[in-house]
Amino acid sequence: MAGDETSKNATMAMRFFKKTIAMKKNDKTNPLFFWTSTGKKVLMGGSGLALVGFVVGHLVGNLQMFLGPEAVNRYAAFLKSTGELLWVVRGGLVAMVAIHIATAVSLSRENAAARPVGYAVKSYKEATYASRTMVYSGLVIFAFVVYHLCHFTLLVTHPEYRHLVDAQGRHDVYSMVVLGFMRPGISVWYTVSVLLLGMHLSHGLYSMFQSLGLQSETLRRRVRPAAVAVGGLLFLGFASIPAGVLLGLIRLPAGGGLP
Repeated sequence: MAGDETSKNATMAMRFFKKTIAMKKNDKTNPLFFWTSTGKKVLMGGSGLALVGFVVGHLVGNLQMFLGPEAVNRYAAFLKSTGELLWVVRGGLVAMVAIHIATAVSLSRENAAARPVGYAVKSYKEATYASRTMVYSGLVIFAFVVYHLCHFTLLVTHPEYRHLVDAQGRHDVYSMVVLGFMRPGISVWYTVSVLLLGMHLSHGLYSMFQSLGLQSETLRRRVRPAAVAVGGLLFLGFASIPAGVLLGLIRLPAGGGLP
């Protein structure tokens, strides 16, 4: 009898412990919350929003290509002058990318595990093309970012760009970008990649509201077109630069080019 009573008490204690842990995991102030599906969605949405902010800022800087070499090279020199702060920002961006990818992979696995056998007939009534291809567009965007860094930031693919200097002795970023986009293959790859980026961000912004439980019909009707507009404007902004180079609207300065 004593053994049965002890076993019963142990079982009740275990149930209470599991219930307590479950309650704590649903508490957004508890670190365990971010291991739940909802918590991961919050992390993915938050990191995605931070990355959207960076993309917008990056576009504003890039559009200075239409203002000429002085504006672009002055802006690039300013960023370089921030020193350690610039590396702190870069480190934060790497962290946001890592969190975004890790949570996306984890949630995809959870969704696959919850439905190990696919539907006999797939219904795309509510799903957009962007939503159905989020994983694939994310992989292409990641590959593009790696190449973009090697191309214009680390100068791995074209180390000769290191020797480009303007009349003030600054790195001639303007000429570097023009020379890069004068290659049609690179311009096409860049344009396709930013198209996927715009689609990815468009659906990401919309789904972020759903992940946070903001799903009223009125809000959905307002958020979806706004998200599409943001994605479309980002695409047009980024794509305008290689298009401008290929169309001759953005040209090398007099005497510019590789030495």
